[in-house]
Amino acid sequence: MQPSQECSLYVPSWVLPDLFGVFQVDETLAPFKLTHEQLMLVKSRMRAGLEAGLRNKGPSAVKMLPSFVYRTPDGTERGKYLALDLGGTNFRALLVNFKRGLQQNTRVNHKIYTIPLEIMQGTGEELFDHIAQCVSDFLDYMGMKNAHLPAGFTFSFPCEQTALDTGTLVSWTKGYKATDCEGHDVVEMLKEAIKRRNEFDLDIVAVVNDTVGTMMSCAYEDPQCEIGLIAGTGTNVCYMEEITKMCINTEWGGLGDDGSLEDIITPYDAEVNRMSVNPGKQSFEKLTSGMYLGEIVRQVLLDLTSGGLLFRGRIFIVQQVCGAVSRRAAQLCGAGMAAVVDKIRENRRLDHLKITVGVDGALYKLHPHFSRVLEETVRSLAPHCNVTFLPSEEGSGKGAALITAVAKQNLRHRASSILNRNQIGLKISVLLLWNFRREMVKGLGRDTNPTAALKMLPTFVRSIPDGSEKGDFIALDLGGSNFRILRVKVSHEKKQTVQMESQIYDTPEDIIHGTGTKLFDHVAECLGDFMEKHNIKDKKLPVGFTFSFPCQQTKLDEGVLITWTKRFKASGVEGMDVVKLLSKAIKKRGNYDAEIMAVVNDTVGTMMTCGFDDQRCEVGIIIGTGTNACYMEELRNIDLVEGDEGRMCVNTEWGAFGDDGRLEDIRTEFDREIDRGSLNPGKQLFEKMVSGMYLGELVRLILVKMAREGLLFEGRITPELLTRVFLFSDRAETNPLFVCTIVSFRSANLIAAVLAGILLRLKENKGMTRLRTTIGIDGSLYKMHPQYARRLHKTVRRLVPDIDVRFLLSESGSGKGAAMVTAVAYRLADDAGHRRGGESSPRQLRWCSI
Repeated sequence: MQPSQECSLYVPSWVLPDLFGVFQVDETLAPFKLTHEQLMLVKSRMRAGLEAGLRNKGPSAVKMLPSFVYRTPDGTERGKYLALDLGGTNFRALLVNFKRGLQQNTRVNHKIYTIPLEIMQGTGEELFDHIAQCVSDFLDYMGMKNAHLPAGFTFSFPCEQTALDTGTLVSWTKGYKATDCEGHDVVEMLKEAIKRRNEFDLDIVAVVNDTVGTMMSCAYEDPQCEIGLIAGTGTNVCYMEEITKMCINTEWGGLGDDGSLEDIITPYDAEVNRMSVNPGKQSFEKLTSGMYLGEIVRQVLLDLTSGGLLFRGRIFIVQQVCGAVSRRAAQLCGAGMAAVVDKIRENRRLDHLKITVGVDGALYKLHPHFSRVLEETVRSLAPHCNVTFLPSEEGSGKGAALITAVAKQNLRHRASSILNRNQIGLKISVLLLWNFRREMVKGLGRDTNPTAALKMLPTFVRSIPDGSEKGDFIALDLGGSNFRILRVKVSHEKKQTVQMESQIYDTPEDIIHGTGTKLFDHVAECLGDFMEKHNIKDKKLPVGFTFSFPCQQTKLDEGVLITWTKRFKASGVEGMDVVKLLSKAIKKRGNYDAEIMAVVNDTVGTMMTCGFDDQRCEVGIIIGTGTNACYMEELRNIDLVEGDEGRMCVNTEWGAFGDDGRLEDIRTEFDREIDRGSLNPGKQLFEKMVSGMYLGELVRLILVKMAREGLLFEGRITPELLTRVFLFSDRAETNPLFVCTIVSFRSANLIAAVLAGILLRLKENKGMTRLRTTIGIDGSLYKMHPQYARRLHKTVRRLVPDIDVRFLLSESGSGKGAAMVTAVAYRLADDAGHRRGGESSPRQLRWCSI
């Protein structure tokens, strides 16, 4: 009989059990095969979890932890950074060197250390001591144990952060169970472990999740990378959130801890969860991460074996189970990623989003199909997003170094925003120049002087030395915390020579802030001591008195103090003639005689000292504890003094520039705080912005603000930082260089602007198209600051390019200048006496304006 021609399926009897087994395997694996609708539900639940975590109104399965990483790298990062990476069974230490911010010039050295199981599940102290030991070994290996490196700590466990450099462990994952860690700051625990070793020190700038580190590492190569994904032992995602303006660590492994994934959880998943170290937690991670997938596969195979379906030769069933479990994991990660990219697109109100995801993890990199299924799922569930997946080549460790580098840059930028307010540009300098010139004219006018900030005081010094002066003189120099006395001999043998002997006496605080009587008694006592030591008590030598405070003069040997400056507050002196007060104190002592022939400002003394060496010198400046300037003005322009012929030195008292409000646009909060805390609020405002007495305090106030904002000293404010200091004194602390540079350069620029105003006036007074002149200069700030003089010179020459300026440093100070003023007075009086056919007398000198 012929077989039937109808279409039929002939199945041998020995095959039937196998087919039955295949059907049963398919039925077992069916729950792992998710439909498009199920994946869309997972996507919507993930989206709801993201939104709930951001709202932070009650517990949320998706924690949405702030990372305090505000931006991705921009390619300008540079320097050496240490990166520490803890997240699995290994600990990795890296030294990352970014050269000129170019990716191809990045150098990475690293070493991997094992974390034994007994350490992972021991005590927190044992764990962090082990990490510190590994870091110590690595620094030894790199030969950098003495370097204080900035470090980033990749800590791949859920942490609550309140700042970039703090991280309180929420809960252990990935098999870690070290005690006394949850609820504690892991950065502090690492620091304590480092202190216990006492072998090295680190500046731990940032603690970051491995996901954030991966995003940063990939963003260094692709600026469009704003998402990080880990698909390995564990799983997580971070992304740059528009609402918080920072990177958010989603901790999406907790999705489903509230029961929202019950409809896709299989009995095998439930068994894996029951047997885990954290039952009921990290539900999504237990469905998707490499740490659990193998155990899910094992549970399925055990079930199949118990049903007699898994026996020798059925390797394809194992492959089928592995494929189903890993495919589901990839699809679930894809659904979660689709929720993230759609959220970003909607946040930015875009029809279409193009974005890159930085990816790391063994499951993504090593599984033959995981990455393809993941990417296909994202395309299917988020069709309006063009997502590129970029595997991380260096892992999250390099990302930690980048976060540290970016954090350091952010600190510099934030610091710069504070410091920029303390900088003076060329445009502002020009405006100051012209404002200062207007104030000069106002101060020189008889009617306008009373309301002028610049008092433009006549000094009755009409000439600088001409080289013919001679005689034996005493010079007194009072202007700061020290009082100086000099004996100056000017002779003419073969050439004019000057011999000087000097002694410095302290001026104690109780005298500076005591009575005027006590102050001048102290000066007279010091003068008597000096004359006795030099065996000149029986000589009546002419005395020049350098008194470095604003005085009203009507003649050379008279000076009525207008106001104290530089912390002096001696009572009963303002409004009095200081020459008379000193003369009275000398007479009271009765054991020597001295007659004050001239009282001059320290600025005038400096001009006269330098004028002895360079007769082009017609400007004197002090830039030290205080600041001031004088210059030779045409007498016809000085309404306060009778006469039109010749010239007279004018003491500008420029420290008071701005007391009328002209500097308000450039004064900072720090300048105002200094003024409020000073002995003379509202006065000497320019001096408080530029002089050595105040610059140290200005620096300190800036440092305090930067520390309070977490920009310096890890946000800690030390007692030393709360102590007032002077920039150029024995009490000055060592300040961060960049702050000192900004503050001192601002001072130099401000001084340059007002000095340029004086130079332009000299040039116009002489009616010259090009002026050549010399400036005599003195003061500790100018002398001691390594860059101040160069900055001042450069700025002056930029502001007045048609004036050739020589800056001549006063080697002998303003004390010698007082002697020079007296010597010039003698010369002029002697010349006048010869013209009258007689000799000069002290009385003629007292009434002689030089």
